[in-house]
Amino acid sequence: MTDAVVLEVDENGVATLTLNRPDRMNPLTGPIADALSARLEDLEGREDVRCVVLEGAGSAFSAGGDVQDLQDNLESDASHGEVARQIEQGFGDAMARVATCSHPTVAKVDGPAVGAGATLAIACDVVLASESAVIGFVFTQVGLNVDGGTSYLLPRVVGRNTAMELVLTGEVCDAERAAALGLFNHVYPEDDFEAEVSAMVSRIASGPTVALRHSKRLIRDGLDKSLSEAIHDETLAQGVVFDTHDHEEGVRAFLEDREPEFEGR
Repeated sequence: MTDAVVLEVDENGVATLTLNRPDRMNPLTGPIADALSARLEDLEGREDVRCVVLEGAGSAFSAGGDVQDLQDNLESDASHGEVARQIEQGFGDAMARVATCSHPTVAKVDGPAVGAGATLAIACDVVLASESAVIGFVFTQVGLNVDGGTSYLLPRVVGRNTAMELVLTGEVCDAERAAALGLFNHVYPEDDFEAEVSAMVSRIASGPTVALRHSKRLIRDGLDKSLSEAIHDETLAQGVVFDTHDHEEGVRAFLEDREPEFEGR
């Protein structure tokens, strides 16, 4: 059977995870959710990985849930509470692993990212989109509430009121509107999409890995801290980063008026 999520790591430390059910628009259920969790767990211990890219095979990033699965659930003898718990254990675990991944994460959105697929995109640190990309939190279209951490992630990206509007209306935003709302960091023309994404990912992957990992954690956790707590935690992290090779290289490069060559250590 074809891998539900394909992992490739290049010589620059860029790990690409490709959701690989293009015939079903890469639904985040069953095989893909389980494989995504497993792949991300494996990547956590790899020192050669400096950035993780999530993309979808075929014409979609991810259509979120699988409508056929929803139909099967309606006809199943299993309690709906049990079905919900199974979804949490599968898709919910995958989403949490993306959101808490220690490596910088980039969503590469070329086509639809809707429902849970939209949440997967914004769970990444940076969302890069083509002009043909669309995004929508369309849970209401099938009579369901948000799940997979949408209620946590979406307000933190666009604010409470805009999050409410997007969810209550089920609006599917084109790339321009999504960028204006902050759902997409950048939107690139179709002809330039691959090159522009590659350039951005390379820029992130070539950075000081340890410092980026701590900065990511501090920004993520800082939303739930006081200012004094944030400053204290930043100071503790800086004490660790001061001892890295990349910090030494950064200082030397600055003094020598050249670009630093960070090694990720």
